[in-house]
Amino acid sequence: MKQVVLGAGLAFAVGVVLIAGESYVHRGVPEWVLCVPLAFTCAGVLVRQRAPLASLGLGVVGVVIDGFVGPSLGTVLVFTDNLYAAALYGPARFARVLLGVTGVLAVVAGAVAGFVMADWRMLAVMGVQAGLVLVTPVTTAVVLREQRDRAAAERVRAEQVARLSELDRQAAVAAERTRMARELHDMIANHFSAIAIQSTAALSRKDLDRETVRRVMESVRENSVQGMAEMRAMIGLLRQEGDEGEPTRPRLADAETLVERVLEAGMAVELRVEGEARELPAAVDLAGYRILQESLTNALKHGEPPVSVAVVYEGEQVRVSVENGLGEGRREAGLPGAGAGLIGMRERASLVGGLFDAGEVRDEGRWRVSAVLPTAVEV
Repeated sequence: MKQVVLGAGLAFAVGVVLIAGESYVHRGVPEWVLCVPLAFTCAGVLVRQRAPLASLGLGVVGVVIDGFVGPSLGTVLVFTDNLYAAALYGPARFARVLLGVTGVLAVVAGAVAGFVMADWRMLAVMGVQAGLVLVTPVTTAVVLREQRDRAAAERVRAEQVARLSELDRQAAVAAERTRMARELHDMIANHFSAIAIQSTAALSRKDLDRETVRRVMESVRENSVQGMAEMRAMIGLLRQEGDEGEPTRPRLADAETLVERVLEAGMAVELRVEGEARELPAAVDLAGYRILQESLTNALKHGEPPVSVAVVYEGEQVRVSVENGLGEGRREAGLPGAGAGLIGMRERASLVGGLFDAGEVRDEGRWRVSAVLPTAVEV
């Protein structure tokens, strides 16, 4: 506000100096009278941003009065600022209308001057002068306004892009967190379930001989070591930067190893592999392995023997199925489920474009998990 007042005062002071220097048309009026229209236009400078249309109105009043008593150069110059402020700070539609009006006025002023002076050369002279006074400030304001609006639009667009990028980042982080949770659940649950069941059996039985206890403890140690090894592999993968080669990953071809762990935990398991085992897409291979691992973990925690495992390699797909008896015996071991196993298996199958089904087989008293995973296309 202080700068606006200073600008208006400076404009009035310069106008007074121009009037004192006789920069006006002499019509026999006292010089102080010329300061009145100058004051009107300078008052318009005071409200140029807060009320641009009022600024233009004050300027018009001032320049009309000045036309009768002068005109004076100072008032005309300040009036150009009134026009500029109205076009820049006023409504956008008004700025376009004002540009057309000032253009018409410039042409009319030149024509009237040429007619009154009876010299058509004055048409060009007055037309150019009127154009400089009326059209130039409005055109400058319109161009500047367009640049300002374009810059504002670019800022809004940049903010939207930044927000979209942040949403994409959050979605990527959430997806990665979900993937890591799936991996950790499937990897740890298998080993620790076996450890818990074997430990419970060893503690609950008082008649076990030394050799049996030793075998149980060896199995517990093996599961612990393997669990730690897989955990270190995952931590190494998370810390890996750049393309440093493909890390060692679990494969569906390692199904026999999973079955052996369950056998060591005391659960009778039968493995059947049909078709020719072949190299699978990495995502499909890992999904099949994890689904088999989690199914065996659930059978170990909640099911009853015998457990039947089938891995069937077909033309463009591979089938993985696990069946086990339904019973309450193993639930008494105190191994609660988090409820994430079936969800994780379904997500894994869906992510590679496969099918997943799990549920009780009617009239058989058995639980079946089945997954069909495509192998024809790299996922």
